[in-house]
Amino acid sequence: MFWNDKPYHSLDYALKTMFGEKVYKIALDAGMTCPNRDGTCGVRGCIFCSSGGSGEFAAIGDSISIQLEKGKQYFRNKNTGRLFIAYFQAYTNTYAPLPKLETLYREALNEPSVVGISIATRPDCLDQNILCLLDRLNKEYPDKLIWIELGLQTIHERTAILIRRGYSLEVFEHALTQLQKISIPVIVHVILGLPGETKEMMLETCRFLAAKKVNGVKLQLLHVLKNTDLVELYEKKTFEILGFMEYIDIIISCLELLPPDIVIHRITGDGPKNLLIAPLWSLDKRRVLNTLHQELKRRGTWQGKVWNLWYKNH
Repeated sequence: MFWNDKPYHSLDYALKTMFGEKVYKIALDAGMTCPNRDGTCGVRGCIFCSSGGSGEFAAIGDSISIQLEKGKQYFRNKNTGRLFIAYFQAYTNTYAPLPKLETLYREALNEPSVVGISIATRPDCLDQNILCLLDRLNKEYPDKLIWIELGLQTIHERTAILIRRGYSLEVFEHALTQLQKISIPVIVHVILGLPGETKEMMLETCRFLAAKKVNGVKLQLLHVLKNTDLVELYEKKTFEILGFMEYIDIIISCLELLPPDIVIHRITGDGPKNLLIAPLWSLDKRRVLNTLHQELKRRGTWQGKVWNLWYKNH
């Protein structure tokens, strides 16, 4: 099974199918913080999260409109694609007073070349007022996408405690159910290679998401970044970073378990060169993707292959 030239349902394919052309994501910093940093549920954040709140590729300090314009200028050099998704990436992007959130979201949605917004947040930062706002905007802008991205990372509570995620799996499940009730697509972030997790544990997370019928998944390799608490564990050799081919094998197994209709928003991830300590092989993204595609072809496999067999037998 193929989606154009790829044996998995890539975001690029999904957006081209929807809009007929290339669509780019512009990373934004809306000037928010996180309950895992301001003392509400923690002060040091997740152990893998840098001071940029996973928003190292976002502009800082400018208004949303200016950030969008800067992003568009960057992508104009590529000579393909005139449409954009405004990606509220840095920190927790539903963690602010409701009027501020509405102003920020509308500023992005009202930009003619923006086809939608993607809001990265935590499941414990989606109260009823925010859900009502998302529902209202979803109805007011029927021709634009409104996505929520949730950083689950793992379903395993022991790992969640280790990485200081700050909420239980039940909180995630409740948020997912509420978002699905109002037809807001949900993209879930999964980190592969977290300390103490086996391949089977990572696959259990993917099986869980397959059963929950999420709209999209980001499969992210664990990066050890400077100025994070993860560095200390890495330097003490309390865990090992995934090797190149080991990661390729795990990614393929994850893809085989995920239903064909789940969009793969990310398959490796970008670690900022100035912050990345390990694994350095991940900097060669082209090699990672080329090897992945070659190995998928060699194995004769594709996204959903194992899931389809399971579905037929149940």
